[in-house]
Amino acid sequence: MTATHHPRADIYYWKCDRPAAFYGLGNRAPAHPSDELASALADALTRQFGERVALFPGVGQGNHVTFAATIGGRDTFIRVEDGPDGDDYMEVESHLLRAVARLGVPAPAVLHVDATRRAVPFAWQVLESIPHPDLNRHLKDGRLDLARLAPEIGAHVARWQAITLAGYGPFSTELVRTAGELRGYHAGYADYFHTRLDRHLAFLVEKRFLTRTQADDLQRELDAHAALLALPAACLVHKDLALWNILGTSDRIAAFIDFDDAVGGDPLDDISLLGCFHDGATIGRVLAGYATIRPLPADYRRRFWLHLLRNMIWKAVIRVGAGYFERTSGFFLVGAGASGADLRAFTLARIATAVHGLRTNADPVSLS
Repeated sequence: MTATHHPRADIYYWKCDRPAAFYGLGNRAPAHPSDELASALADALTRQFGERVALFPGVGQGNHVTFAATIGGRDTFIRVEDGPDGDDYMEVESHLLRAVARLGVPAPAVLHVDATRRAVPFAWQVLESIPHPDLNRHLKDGRLDLARLAPEIGAHVARWQAITLAGYGPFSTELVRTAGELRGYHAGYADYFHTRLDRHLAFLVEKRFLTRTQADDLQRELDAHAALLALPAACLVHKDLALWNILGTSDRIAAFIDFDDAVGGDPLDDISLLGCFHDGATIGRVLAGYATIRPLPADYRRRFWLHLLRNMIWKAVIRVGAGYFERTSGFFLVGAGASGADLRAFTLARIATAVHGLRTNADPVSLS
């Protein structure tokens, strides 16, 4: 399927490639004053649910405006996408939440979604409220039993890969809306994988995160393993799989959330995303859990490192562009007692580790 005018059609990762790049990730500048937005949302909720709803500020660390409300006696979590790009991917995300739940993946119920912007100038979504924090909070507090939960995470990744897809990359909202079909904008996986890669590397050179020589070396390494991109079919990739997108207790998963960046892609992509943060022991447990549901591809090792490298590149773009390397330990990406400078050093080290693993076909459990 050829690219269209849709803003998702020619991006690799929304938060850095959207027309309003890094919107909502730094010092937030909503398109509407918060009181005006809240008033418009309250009116929309009244029209939809037939009752006046009291809104309260929600808890969220992403690029959406969030609210909490009780509707019909049910606690809910409400997200608003008010960016200037007119993004409507909330409809795709809502479709995916319902689809993964049918496969046994814990996910919040979707009570309503409207990304048309016909009645209000923003997209909005009402979800069941899950009364648990994200697992990253438990990790930073030193209470998370990740060794116990890692196999379960891997098994759920394998479960959602059973969803039938066509095409690669981000999905067409129009086809989801009109036909309930998940079809990526790209005809081949290599097309999606390389989308914006040259711009990502150029940005990192321009901002002096990488030298030109380092960027060229990364490009050559990816090119040397281009054969791995010849996928016969796509699987569902969450594309932002991390502990802050899993809710639960210190030893139990309650829900996977935020499929806002989901794409059709490679079976090892989501597991490599966990490798952006966690060590080989954790990745080994995730792979073991995955293998209880689906067999690992024969070339899973190199696929893991290939996608770890590609994911660290776009993550570096966001971290540089949104000023994450200037943050303190209160920021969700910075570990307890660490700093943004530590995150910068870790990011560079992870890129180097991914290159080494790709060249040597290392076992992912060797990730330190």
